[in-house]
Amino acid sequence: MSNPPADPSGNTEAFRAYVHQQPEPATPAPSRRPLIIAIAVAAVVVIALIIWLVS
Repeated sequence: MSNPPADPSGNTEAFRAYVHQQPEPATPAPSRRPLIIAIAVAAVVVIALIIWLVS
């Protein structure tokens, strides 16, 4: 059988450790700005290439 999860209120020492534990900091989401800039530059290059080929 599996062990039941430890209840931090079961004894004082476990409860104090539970209360004093620090929450993990949330990692910020990566910026999408470089991706957007790269797509915009690629679009400008493709449009310039099409205009150059047509003329």
